[in-house]
Amino acid sequence: MTANATLERHGRDDLAGLFEGARRVVVSKGKKFVAFDLAPGAGLPAEVADAVLGPTGNLRAPTLRLGTTWLVGFHDDSWDRELSGSS
Repeated sequence: MTANATLERHGRDDLAGLFEGARRVVVSKGKKFVAFDLAPGAGLPAEVADAVLGPTGNLRAPTLRLGTTWLVGFHDDSWDRELSGSS
């Protein structure tokens, strides 16, 4: 599934399907970021859903899927680390 958060709005009800199969979610907000390691088949924990949603209740942008890893929000260091494969 490909999503463009600027063109397509994804709210809390869409997250389970969107993040299905995700093993890692890295969420950046400002100068901070947090990584969540997910268990296969366990569903999306509420704390991850809370972190990936912006103040409007929609998926924060930018959002990028790299295989089973999702990057939500932008933070130079976290994106460099994940894109270089040295997480």
